[in-house]
Amino acid sequence: MLAMPVRVEWKDADGQARVEEGLTENIGESGTLIHLPRELPDVGTRVNLYVIDERNREVAVEAEVLRLERNAAHPQAALELTSSQEKWQKKLYDKAPKRIAALHAAEDYDDF
Repeated sequence: MLAMPVRVEWKDADGQARVEEGLTENIGESGTLIHLPRELPDVGTRVNLYVIDERNREVAVEAEVLRLERNAAHPQAALELTSSQEKWQKKLYDKAPKRIAALHAAEDYDDF
């Protein structure tokens, strides 16, 4: 798991602009699973996804909603990239194992 802040922008079925902020649940080679606490875009919706990395830099990509988990306590959307896959891999996916290892190393020191 790798929780990074995200912002998702899309237009709903009525053409109204929607913006929702949340966190990544995990980051894959060609997409991500995200937690959006208030509103989820519909399956098939194209979205603009902005992920904020650990240096507070924004990585912007386009994605499509593949699947939704409408759990009231923890709503999630699975997104597949439709653009900027090379940028995604270079700036987020390739660095994810290092971030996870660093998180686990920090947790090891918390055990007293």
